[in-house]
Amino acid sequence: METPRRLVVGTRGSALALVQADMVEKFLRVAYPDTEVVRNVIVTTGDRRTDVPLSDVAKVEGVLDKGVFTKELEIALENGEIDLAVHSLKDVPTVLPEGFEIASVLERAPVNDVLITKQAGGLDALKEGATVATSSVRRQKMIQYLRPDLKVIDIRGNVPTRLRKTAESSEFDATILAEAGLVRLGYDATGEMKTEAGSVFGEVIDPERFLPAAGQGAVGIEVRIGDEATAECVRKICHQPTFTRVVAEREFLRLLDGGCHTPVGVATQLFGESLLMEAIVFPEGDEAGMPMTAEISGKVCSPKVVATELFNSLSIEE
Repeated sequence: METPRRLVVGTRGSALALVQADMVEKFLRVAYPDTEVVRNVIVTTGDRRTDVPLSDVAKVEGVLDKGVFTKELEIALENGEIDLAVHSLKDVPTVLPEGFEIASVLERAPVNDVLITKQAGGLDALKEGATVATSSVRRQKMIQYLRPDLKVIDIRGNVPTRLRKTAESSEFDATILAEAGLVRLGYDATGEMKTEAGSVFGEVIDPERFLPAAGQGAVGIEVRIGDEATAECVRKICHQPTFTRVVAEREFLRLLDGGCHTPVGVATQLFGESLLMEAIVFPEGDEAGMPMTAEISGKVCSPKVVATELFNSLSIEE
């Protein structure tokens, strides 16, 4: 198949999105030195609607399956304005609109969540009744599961903005960010981070108890189904172990009929030919109750089968 002479990469305009687009573009230029790789920055619904909580944007805007950070990129794909879209995979709806596919992923960054506080010490140093700001319902549920005394509020903004708000705000004491985003933007995720409003401090939340979102830490590349020339290009830069893991995680979320904002944590690890999966699923909304959990191991070559077995093994935690 003839290699395209030009590839247009679509991306959001946040600092992290641009770094991730740059990563994809560099891989493509190395793999296809004779192909021109250009960028088209697109404003998405999630970028535009910062006036409401992230979990409410889809309802306000009527976006299918909470695709608040993907809709406009997919419109550009459909119209031929871009050839591929670069996403933080955890922001991508579990079921894509007809005509699109995630054809490739880059090697995964750390999947941990990091608690950002005004003083060093992490979760144990937060005073009783402290307030944690996060737009993720998964993080809200999990932090209150670990520390029922804590209060949670919503926060919007990109990574640098949230760091600055944490340093300067008197309304909350901490926030939670993905280690992957911090690392990709050059921050010391487990130490002091300086902002224009002062320093904040990061500490990884115990990953054994605080499971990540499906696809967290992975950069996904979306293409049009039928555009085999572009699909072949991006598959050449795909990191297969990461792809296997995220296929399993996203299949588990699909079986739950969950979206990007469903309070679910799911983690995967590869051990030779074995795929280990574990999950925790919280009641949605304000509903109280114990979460369901499961852990299972299966064959690397059958990630969707392993995901199905994990789903069927869910039970209320004792």
